[in-house]
Amino acid sequence: MVKVLVLNAGSSSQKSCLYDLPHTRLPQEPPQPLWEAQIDWPHGGDGAKLKVKTAHHRHEETLQGGSRPEDSARMLETLYSGATRVIADPGAIETVGHRVVHGGEAYRESTRITPEVKAAIERLALFAPVHNPANLAGIEALEALLGSQVPQVAVFDTAFHSRLPAAAYVYPGPYEWLDQGIRRYGFHGISHRYCAERAAQILGRDLAQVRLVTCHLGNGCSLAAVRGGFSVDTTMGFTPLEGLMMGSRSGSIDPGILIHLMRQADYTVDKLDHTLNQASGLEGVSGISNDLRPIFKAIDQGHARAKLALDIYIHRLRAGIGAMAVSLGGLDALVFTAGIGENAAPVRAGACEALGFLGVALDPQKNNDRPRDADIAAADSAVRVLVIHTQEDWAIARECWQHLRR
Repeated sequence: MVKVLVLNAGSSSQKSCLYDLPHTRLPQEPPQPLWEAQIDWPHGGDGAKLKVKTAHHRHEETLQGGSRPEDSARMLETLYSGATRVIADPGAIETVGHRVVHGGEAYRESTRITPEVKAAIERLALFAPVHNPANLAGIEALEALLGSQVPQVAVFDTAFHSRLPAAAYVYPGPYEWLDQGIRRYGFHGISHRYCAERAAQILGRDLAQVRLVTCHLGNGCSLAAVRGGFSVDTTMGFTPLEGLMMGSRSGSIDPGILIHLMRQADYTVDKLDHTLNQASGLEGVSGISNDLRPIFKAIDQGHARAKLALDIYIHRLRAGIGAMAVSLGGLDALVFTAGIGENAAPVRAGACEALGFLGVALDPQKNNDRPRDADIAAADSAVRVLVIHTQEDWAIARECWQHLRR
């Protein structure tokens, strides 16, 4: 068996899991990890929460006063010590996979990490200042623990969108922007790719022959138009701020608004960044939360701004799905995934309600029955509608396994 460690390092959390995979053939269904762990760092920096789960034990603790590298080292210790121990020592780990948010134009597939790749990830932090440094810190933490001989693999969120046609990725500004790396890259690619492959499996069809719109709807939201097994259009762009309305991000807005605000004496770049990324979207409109669950409760109590936030969210989602379907020249299946996509039946219903002209028809009972990896379309729907549990960690583990096989 091959022990594959996956590290998904974000700006405010770090998730990790350990898979035990056969040498010869991957299982068809995602296996349960031997060990799963997550660190959540509060905004203040102190009192990070560590949660660890194995088949036989659950462990929680508050990490007091340590740095993020020290917190990560403590998380990894639970792999080989204490009640959550699943391996004898770190030497049992044969390869490590990392989610890396931005791979730029150069990295179009998962890549073995070398000093050159690390330098590129650091350089691309200019485009992803919140995420790439955290990804790089995770890589260096594992190098310190395991040494440089254990292969590590970078799985880039942008790679799945690397075949976007020029008409989709070039912005209609000065052409010189392109020379500066200012173009549409797209994100959530690991999730979009996994869900596209899983959709083809559920439908019993060749991925290369099916036209899909995959809807990754979490705190961050994006759509992808998938044709021939690749993304040919997507809603996120140069940064994850473009596109749909999100939990606390605005999504696409008139750039003239930004010019107007910047002309105000008290509007700095940092204030604008905070407004667009952390004080907009569902949270900004509702004034309640970036989470749909309390928004739904507020709507039931007659809260007008909560209702407006949901209406805008669904309006923009419908428009985005329509645009992606146009890029495909038609639609065979619509896929919902991530926290909202998998759990919010009213959002799925609201989005599909306006898509009858594409041949989309939901089965209300199936939509409300907490579906997972299931088709919720009505029997006579011309377009299948799937709810798929996205499994980015498993997708990263598969990439690592394939690198070892090579």
